[in-house]
Amino acid sequence: MARWRLQSRGRRHRLHMKGQGFLRRSWFAELRHKREREDPPAGNGKGNGVTVPPSVSKPLYGDRRLRLNPNKAHKPDKYDDVQSEFDPSIFSSLERHLPPSLLEAPRDSKLEFMREILARYLPEGERARVQRHKEYRQRIMSAYQVENFEKWVNAVKFKTMRPNTMNKFGAVLDDFGLEAMLNKLMEEFICPFSRVLFPEVGGSTLDSHHGFIVEYGKDKDIKLDFHVDDSEVTLNVCLGKQFSGGELFFRGVRCDQHVNSETQLEEILEYSHVPGQAVLHRGRHRHGARPTTSGHRINLLLWCRSSAFREMKKYQKDFSSWCGECQREKKVRQRQCLDTTKTAFLRMGGP
Repeated sequence: MARWRLQSRGRRHRLHMKGQGFLRRSWFAELRHKREREDPPAGNGKGNGVTVPPSVSKPLYGDRRLRLNPNKAHKPDKYDDVQSEFDPSIFSSLERHLPPSLLEAPRDSKLEFMREILARYLPEGERARVQRHKEYRQRIMSAYQVENFEKWVNAVKFKTMRPNTMNKFGAVLDDFGLEAMLNKLMEEFICPFSRVLFPEVGGSTLDSHHGFIVEYGKDKDIKLDFHVDDSEVTLNVCLGKQFSGGELFFRGVRCDQHVNSETQLEEILEYSHVPGQAVLHRGRHRHGARPTTSGHRINLLLWCRSSAFREMKKYQKDFSSWCGECQREKKVRQRQCLDTTKTAFLRMGGP
């Protein structure tokens, strides 16, 4: 009896395990069937490998890995009109690295894919800071007073000083009563940087400034020719608004004697304006602005000057500490001197 019970119990156990296996297989079959309904396999069911477009609205792309090397033959879309914390040129550059399956996709699909990638490298705290910065800049632009000032000047026929000898459109900020504020900006913000970055051009002794707004676009200035600033250090802040073009091109730092000398290959530098961002450079750094092809660009410039440096410069002849051409000529002289010494040494019977 006991023996039969053991056998029966074992039989029931085997039946129970068999039932569990049946349920498990049924569950896997149902899951597989569900997946097949949601993600149909490639091909049209006739064995010819023809891919049937998915029924969902969002396109599916097989290989989503970025290319290591850019596809230089591909012409990327333009993203100048995209509102983003990233510079539009980043999207155009990154598009050349997209997988082949995405290159011919709609721009919105490519943009979404690239934003997902870039978001991985921008922490949440940094994204929040960028957004607050963007909102703050927009509040400044919404209260932009230069336009009101220009309207008032035209209405009362008031004569104002042009920003500089090259720009026709804009305003000198001291005319707004901003002299004290700009002086504070120079002393507390620019001087700590220029003292470290540009000590050889008077960056540690800045004592005066000239601040102004310039405007580019339709019915405004279009570009700015090649020149040097009347400053030791220049702060150039892009305020907006929406625009394309207007890139700065830099071509080396020069003294008065070499201001028109040729540019060396390593001195070529391009800079694209980003609203809310600024560039700080030596005033003697030769540069210009390319045409603003569309929209309206507004920049704030602060020319910072050093009376001590300007006085000392009158008695100097060697500016090789900061002039690129003086540095090049000095190296040539040193090389010639070394060659002459070596030749004389060999003539004297040296080894």
